[in-house]
Amino acid sequence: QVQLVESGGGLVQPGGSLRLSCAASGSIFSMYAMAWHRQAPGKQRELVASSVSGGTTYYADSVKGRLTISRDGGNKNTVNLQMNSLKPEDTAVYYCYAVSHAGGTQTYWGQGTQVTVSS
Repeated sequence: QVQLVESGGGLVQPGGSLRLSCAASGSIFSMYAMAWHRQAPGKQRELVASSVSGGTTYYADSVKGRLTISRDGGNKNTVNLQMNSLKPEDTAVYYCYAVSHAGGTQTYWGQGTQVTVSS
């Protein structure tokens, strides 16, 4: 049973930094893709950044130049999101997401971690 376990959320002042991490446990295969989504109160969940095997990354326009996604760990099954120059509009619950192609396509979600940017 694959589980995504997130860590690193919290409260930070505008202009500050946070680093989120998400580790996929229970899989001996490398995830094809790992990503971060976020959902602010009253808004739809949106894709923030993704990393696909082979190195291709994607960033939403609103976070380009401020957020950086990276993968490491065993089988590259840990995904990190370094968040710099945070703004109040970055406040949301951040969800880790993973796609596996081992034995058919499977998708997984983490439980979410709260990021609050406020003075």
